[in-house]
Amino acid sequence: MRSLTYREAIREALREELQRSSDVFLLGEDIADFGGSYKVTLGLLEEFGRERVRNTPISEGAIVGAAVGAAVVGMRPVAEIMYVDFTTLALDQIVNQAAKIRYMTGGQVKVPVVIRTQGGSGRSAAAHHSQSLEAWFAHVPGLKVVMPATPYDAKGLLKAAIRDDNPVIFIEHKLLYSEKGEVPEEDYTVPIGSAILRREGMDISIVTYSRMVGEVLAAASVLAEHGVSTDVIDLRTLSPLDIDLVCGSVKKTGRLLIVHEACQQAGLGAEIAAQVAERMFDYLDAPVKRLGGGNVPMPFAGELERSVIPQVEDIIEAALALKG
Repeated sequence: MRSLTYREAIREALREELQRSSDVFLLGEDIADFGGSYKVTLGLLEEFGRERVRNTPISEGAIVGAAVGAAVVGMRPVAEIMYVDFTTLALDQIVNQAAKIRYMTGGQVKVPVVIRTQGGSGRSAAAHHSQSLEAWFAHVPGLKVVMPATPYDAKGLLKAAIRDDNPVIFIEHKLLYSEKGEVPEEDYTVPIGSAILRREGMDISIVTYSRMVGEVLAAASVLAEHGVSTDVIDLRTLSPLDIDLVCGSVKKTGRLLIVHEACQQAGLGAEIAAQVAERMFDYLDAPVKRLGGGNVPMPFAGELERSVIPQVEDIIEAALALKG
């Protein structure tokens, strides 16, 4: 099977969906001639023209507002917000409009809009360009939240998101764009709401998503050398959450470690821990453990940035402590 970068896989998904349906179009800051800040849309303007690959003013509210309006009247817009941090400027359109219109019209009006954005740290981009805000959106009924970790999932989940009749927040990690992986040439989708077991073990269940999947898998290899085998679950979708796969793993291992880059306080790990405690208490051999980012604004200095984000050695230490 051929190998594509995460960036190429997303671009291919956009190209194929633009080809598949004339209702699909792209809009965002500098996505046309410039190809976007991370060059994901490079070349699509030449192929599909300015009607379907649209540059916008520097106004996140206008971008999302226009996309939601277009979705309501039957189009399938894919709006790019340069950084997830900037979605704060469009929260009314996302939270009060996109997420609620279908419910408030009794299902008469669909809102098939995808908001592509990127988050996470790792490039010393400081506090305004390095946040992980996925828990905000997972908290809102009516929104689907997707965070793929591999090129295969990035393409398959984006295609599924564009075909979905509900608003989808599609968050890419800035450090994954150059990562390579196998991607089929034939058309495929990855179902939204389905997690995947990336590694199988018996001692500890580790649940994670996005860039932390690679970090956890690296830690799992070291843990195996210490005689600790781990189930590694990549959530892929944060809302809806595949809690059944997580619970099935915990039933087998009796121990759960949740790892994410976002701030640990009120992060997605807290929701997973609560649901597992409610459903699987009798199967737990130790308290559920969370490992998340520090409850601080993201520092600019690289060394400080790394100190507040879980690293491989932190995951190993937490897992060994949980194993006892």
